[in-house]
Amino acid sequence: MKDLAIYGFGGLGREITTLIYKLNQQQQEWNFRGYFDDGFAVGTGNNYGKVLGGLQELNAWPNPLNVVLAIANGAILQKLSGLITNPNVSFPNILAPDVFLFDASTLQLGRGNLITYGCRISCDVKLGDFNILNGCISLGHDVHVGNYNIFFPDVRISGETTIGNHNLFGAGSFVLQRIKIGNHIRLAPGSYLLRNAKDNYLYMGNPAKRTENN
Repeated sequence: MKDLAIYGFGGLGREITTLIYKLNQQQQEWNFRGYFDDGFAVGTGNNYGKVLGGLQELNAWPNPLNVVLAIANGAILQKLSGLITNPNVSFPNILAPDVFLFDASTLQLGRGNLITYGCRISCDVKLGDFNILNGCISLGHDVHVGNYNIFFPDVRISGETTIGNHNLFGAGSFVLQRIKIGNHIRLAPGSYLLRNAKDNYLYMGNPAKRTENN
């Protein structure tokens, strides 16, 4: 079994811990060691484990360790992933046991992606690094996603959509097919994006309209 820790002691961290336990019920792969988080004292615990330290302790970890970044903020994900310099640390892709893949052989993944329960991924989909698909996300065929994007529950992305970096998709939002989304946009919960989105704006409504700079 491979040692694994979660960076992030909050609610998402606990949810990912339960996902790891579910994966181990199918195949004993992960030896969960605990959490890293700079906001909590070493030894602080919850129902699943204890805080092992923060960034300093992680960068000094002497043995191979898989680390999951359970932080639903793209900017923090990018900063943190860059600050983790320990060559012993790897960032696995974690897929919940019930993720439905139309054709797993055509799915291309970078590193550090979290694909949680109930997600549905069509064929010829590409994901970059450190994207979080947090519950019942649907990606249509030929969707290409960059890095550090956060998808809250029940987001629907239609086929042939291109998504850049550092975007946030609110719960229950929808993106029409062939839309191009750049970087640093926010799509409000329940909104329907029917046109290409410009960088650094908030979009909301049905149809979604640009409302303000981020």
